[in-house]
Amino acid sequence: MNTIDELLRTTSWFHELPPHLSEALGNEARLVAIEANGYVCRRGEPSHFWFGVVDGLVKVCNTASDGRVMTFAGLPPGAWFGEGTVLKRERWHYDATALRPSRMACVPSALFFRMLDESTAFARFLLEQVNERLGQLMATVQSDRLTEPSPRVANCLLAMFNRQLYPLGNAEIQLTQEEIGYLSGVTRQKVNAAVRQMEAQGLLSISYGRVTVTDLDGLRRFAARVS
Repeated sequence: MNTIDELLRTTSWFHELPPHLSEALGNEARLVAIEANGYVCRRGEPSHFWFGVVDGLVKVCNTASDGRVMTFAGLPPGAWFGEGTVLKRERWHYDATALRPSRMACVPSALFFRMLDESTAFARFLLEQVNERLGQLMATVQSDRLTEPSPRVANCLLAMFNRQLYPLGNAEIQLTQEEIGYLSGVTRQKVNAAVRQMEAQGLLSISYGRVTVTDLDGLRRFAARVS
């Protein structure tokens, strides 16, 4: 995808908005380019926008006082995020950074609340989004406590297949092993060993810059078994 319009055309709730809201969204949402390692939002800053990933890859994370980084989510194209902070009108509690050059749809918070107030479809979407995000966070916390790299890598890949959070996902993920390492908190060498193990079991195949899952149910069983 290259534009906000393309992102919105693939977004289910957009097609159920009243015409005046869909027109406002098309007019008021801003397209912002973020360089690799650049910030989409920073911890402590006001939450003026709700974000959608037009293209690229975004990491949501926090850095502890001892320098340890905890990654909450990797966000591919089609993902929307930040609704919890915007709803509470708080400052960001985390950083969101681009792992590769990315483009973001930035929806002003005032328009976000107009859609929430005036569109039942959008309100329903947000309810489901917050519920799925809570489940993802719980899985991330559990995975972060695992010491073995294989389940952490497997759970990182499985997280990219949540159709509620990432509706544009398919069997092939444009994801390098270095990026998997950033998202799972595992070194690139251990990521390589983990994906080779899963490839040997027929769960996925790997090529340059891409991971193709060939057995999603098998990958789920693998993650549950080794964790």
